[in-house]
Amino acid sequence: MTEALNRSAYRIYLDFLETAEKKRRWSIFDDIPWDSLDAAKSTEASAQCVEIYCAEELYVPDYSAKGLELVRSRFGVAWFQTCWAFEESKHGLAFREYLTRSAFRSEAEVEALETSVFEKYWKLPFETSRQMACYGALQEGTTYVAYKLQKGKARCAGDRVLEAIFHLVGRDEAAHAGFYRAIIELELSQDREATIADLGYVLSRFKMPGDGLIANYQQRLRASGAGISPRAFVEHVVWPLLITLQIGRQELKHALKSRALDAQI
Repeated sequence: MTEALNRSAYRIYLDFLETAEKKRRWSIFDDIPWDSLDAAKSTEASAQCVEIYCAEELYVPDYSAKGLELVRSRFGVAWFQTCWAFEESKHGLAFREYLTRSAFRSEAEVEALETSVFEKYWKLPFETSRQMACYGALQEGTTYVAYKLQKGKARCAGDRVLEAIFHLVGRDEAAHAGFYRAIIELELSQDREATIADLGYVLSRFKMPGDGLIANYQQRLRASGAGISPRAFVEHVVWPLLITLQIGRQELKHALKSRALDAQI
């Protein structure tokens, strides 16, 4: 990124931070109606969903350290990474508290979950900051769609606590996805073809961070209903992203083809 684009990224972060501070900040202690917790309105399936989400959030130290190292020289993006880590840590804490306060999981069981998570390390799935911005837009968008689905299920079940949690964490995920989209737009303005090729490359290899780290991840997603279908991923994550970025299907195919040819030279 050029210095001019770095300054633009910094302004994007300032806008992100201002909105977060004025409209989106929430307290795990004051904004979740814990007094309304009613285990009778919860199910083991919903607890399994929360447990999977909690496990993925436990890798925040890895996500943060590896991501920050990649973008440390880009002030706005690096500071977003630190803010992102704080917000994601609150998500994990909210999920953890729900599991224990609802008595679906004991403290010992949650501690065992933490131990199993910390036995493995998450690694960056892609090598460049531009590719990771593409990954971030897809991953955060996918998480938002999944949380929105769980919020609806909680509302139908009358689980006010879980509904509030998914509302709050889902709102954060939507904001995170928006930041990454804005960074991709900057990259497009600098090198459109290469950025589109990177997006296609990431899309062709995309998987959620817990896949390969959390035991029986895909099976647990299906059993609990925590994930989203491939069709929902395309309809509610991929196409909206391409529309926002004004990238057509043919342009995406052309950029990928050009990248493949370059690799052969």
